[in-house]
Amino acid sequence: MMHPLTTYLGGPIFDGKHVLQGFGAQFREGALVALAPVAELQEQGEVIDLGGDLLSPGYVDLQVNGGGVMLGDAPNVETIRKICAAHRSLGATTILPTLITDTAEKTRATLEAGIAAHEAGVRGFGGVHLEGPHLSVARKGAHDANLIRAMDDSDLAAICTAAARLPKLKVTVAAESVTPEQVTRMVEAGVLVSLGHTDAPFDTCVDYVRAGACCATHLFNAMSQLGNRAPGLVGAVLDTAELSAGVIADGIHVHPASLRAAWQAKRRGPGHLFLVSDAMAVAGTEDREFLLEGRRITRSDGRLCLSDGTLAGADLDLTTALRVLVSQCDVPLAEGLGAATSVPAALIGKSVDLTQPGQKQVDMIRIKPDLSAAAPVLP
Repeated sequence: MMHPLTTYLGGPIFDGKHVLQGFGAQFREGALVALAPVAELQEQGEVIDLGGDLLSPGYVDLQVNGGGVMLGDAPNVETIRKICAAHRSLGATTILPTLITDTAEKTRATLEAGIAAHEAGVRGFGGVHLEGPHLSVARKGAHDANLIRAMDDSDLAAICTAAARLPKLKVTVAAESVTPEQVTRMVEAGVLVSLGHTDAPFDTCVDYVRAGACCATHLFNAMSQLGNRAPGLVGAVLDTAELSAGVIADGIHVHPASLRAAWQAKRRGPGHLFLVSDAMAVAGTEDREFLLEGRRITRSDGRLCLSDGTLAGADLDLTTALRVLVSQCDVPLAEGLGAATSVPAALIGKSVDLTQPGQKQVDMIRIKPDLSAAAPVLP
């Protein structure tokens, strides 16, 4: 029995690389079967008028600390399910729930919860991101300095074992707490190693790229900065072609002028900038505050801050980040969409390329023309 066909018309369509005008997209049971100019589509089945909305593969967010709840509050399948659902409502259909620096026990519990979520088929779960505890106290940001520590053999073994059972495991590390040999071991086990929360000099950062690190965590924030004689991790990202980097494009964590310059530096590839929300527990809610390991975080004017004013994650969704990128940083819409979809997807081994349909299963979203909101096509 042939399942019914659904055709989307009446708005631009992003195919993973380009924004197409005058095209239609056809799906059967969520699988793309045709993407072509409207005049070339024959059978149309149920027709849905986009009304000018942009149809795109769903966002892929590789740094999501919470949504309604922090992952570290209760690392279990139901917490992961709740966070994935919160971000799906905001357009992020694949996410990496992220654990901020915590104890060895909670880190292992998070890895086990991720494995269980994968086995349970939690919708939108793309893997786990461990942002710590193997960082630098000098660049800790909102992380608890008392929990930051060097990676030991048991940590490395737990990470490598979990990587084999997760769709993807991303680990943010600092050169101060992890050796190049440990980085290589993790990469060989399939871990996506990202440099971040480090004060390491440029040459050291390049050595860690040679060891296998392939991206950096929230460029410009919590890392050694770009100076005239000391390029730092920022300089390593901008100068090393193969290195990709997440960026928090809320207009607060990074000045639009800095982001604009970085974008131009990374356009040559193969490494690129990609958008992350760094979202906390308030994501998808109206809550004004929450607790981070007993420390109160307040929400005001788009900022999440500790009592001393230190930024603690971001009050951000990827549609807002896309709008900032396009309107304040002069990034073309197609490139901005790529930074929210195809670039991060490729880093975790996932494809959102619609140019070769062939019954391709892709979770799609509708984005308002003014980039004010996004929502999944399928509930």
